[in-house]
Amino acid sequence: MKRIRATAAIMECLLEQEVDTVFGYPGGTILNVYDELYRYKDKIHHVLTAHEQGAAHAADGYARSTGKVGVCFATSGPGATNLTTGIATAYLDSSPVVFITCNVTEATLGKDAFQEVDITGIAMPITKATFLVRDPATIPAVMRQAFAVAASGRPGPVLIDFLKDVTFPGVEIEYEFVPWRENRSCAGMRELNRDHELKKPTPNREDVDILLDMIAEAERPFVICGGGVVLGRADREFKTFAEKLDAPVAISLMGGGGFSGSHPLTTGMIGMHGSKASNTACDECDLLIAVGCRFSDRVALNPATFAKQAKIVQIDIDRAEIDKNVLTDHHIIGSARRVLAMLNEKLPQYDHSAWKAHILPLRAPSVAEASDHLTPQQVLETMRVQMPPDAIVATDVGQHQMWAIKYLHFQYPGQMLTSGGFGTMGFGLGAAIGAQTAHPDKRVFHITGDGCFRMNCHELATVGYYKLPIITVVFNNGTLGMVRQWQSLIYGKRYSETTLDRGPDFVKLAEAYGIRGFRVETAEDMERALAQVLESWEPAVLDCRLNIDEMVRPMVASGSEITDFLLSEGGES
Repeated sequence: MKRIRATAAIMECLLEQEVDTVFGYPGGTILNVYDELYRYKDKIHHVLTAHEQGAAHAADGYARSTGKVGVCFATSGPGATNLTTGIATAYLDSSPVVFITCNVTEATLGKDAFQEVDITGIAMPITKATFLVRDPATIPAVMRQAFAVAASGRPGPVLIDFLKDVTFPGVEIEYEFVPWRENRSCAGMRELNRDHELKKPTPNREDVDILLDMIAEAERPFVICGGGVVLGRADREFKTFAEKLDAPVAISLMGGGGFSGSHPLTTGMIGMHGSKASNTACDECDLLIAVGCRFSDRVALNPATFAKQAKIVQIDIDRAEIDKNVLTDHHIIGSARRVLAMLNEKLPQYDHSAWKAHILPLRAPSVAEASDHLTPQQVLETMRVQMPPDAIVATDVGQHQMWAIKYLHFQYPGQMLTSGGFGTMGFGLGAAIGAQTAHPDKRVFHITGDGCFRMNCHELATVGYYKLPIITVVFNNGTLGMVRQWQSLIYGKRYSETTLDRGPDFVKLAEAYGIRGFRVETAEDMERALAQVLESWEPAVLDCRLNIDEMVRPMVASGSEITDFLLSEGGES
């Protein structure tokens, strides 16, 4: 035990957790922490973003792509509130990020001091836990608790807010370095264990055996791979389970990478923009097994009729998700990896050839059709052919997001980064920065739309400064595409405030940040530009000009039967 500066204890606690990278933006109240960070710059790399929201998304992308806990710094007031969209994004997608902010002094707290805000109160509904640190002696216990809560059970964000007094240079505390694997035996952690469940729930063997019996009776089983498979890095166990079961497999949006998109059993995405194969299988199966899927309104469009012929089984680490959206016939509480491993121990090899022969031919062909203009599928097929197999893809939200999950075949957890639960426009570039920082030897693609790109395009400054070789592919159709699609199909083509006819020129914008820009108007342009970009280890922006009336196919309206397609898989409606 030794006495060190309180701010040094913050850094040491980060090192306990094996944190080597943080994202953030400094300001008045957090200056003492940044002053300490200067002393630790050889041990902790800090990435300065252009905006706090960018830092939040970067820490989130870092977490998703590595499976580790991301870390983000921000100052008080607007610095802290600028994090909230990023915090909510992480919360809705169960991404483990520790957000560290500093507030005003004890003496000015509650007196409307400059840049004072109750960030712990604001963040409480969108975090697993919040901590307001008023006593410097509690720093080690709070830091250890925060990381444990963020990573335990169903992961998620945690916020720590330090009063400025705690970080004053003259403040010292007793501190002993404890590696994170030994943290839970420390003082403060034992007390936390009484209030928070830090252990993953142990699956009930009896529940597993019940599911095995249900499988034995099923003739038309169907499996959904959800985000829990990705978060739990349970892809190997899931693959074994699917192959033993010999059943069609759909993915939710957040399940991308949990099951290979090129596997013979895959049927693609399920739900509002689900494939004909996936949605038909859901409608006609007699046993539906959802692994790490919470049955959101974009999957279970009409909960009352969802999988109406099937017995429904839900496997999830979070008991609160059971029967929340869809009533189940059976459930198993536990991590996807553990439950699947237990199932695989006793699961025999099944043969469901007849069922597969009915469902799998419904999959749409994956070859792009010839067109007199550039199509989304041409762009994405060019990417699929040219990009390295281990490349990471971060998307924003909208049509391009749906096209990406449809046409790119993700192979491993953390390969696809997207905002599913919160649907955050502007997420992609920050997430790509986090992923590229975590994986400097991999190519990282940022897929975005012209509407989304405008929201956080200033983060190109971060990309350029740190020489991050991120390839931004802009699906530029001159409109808020997904909103326009709804206006076209449901609102009588009344295009209210969705046309984006006001710039900027994305090629010139890229060049303004010292990044190469390419105008892409044909499939041949895309092939040439991407090949050129991949030859170099430099960032680039590809401005892909698409037709304003391009639509995501298929589409089922919210609240409808899952097979009641408003738009079909092909070109006809």
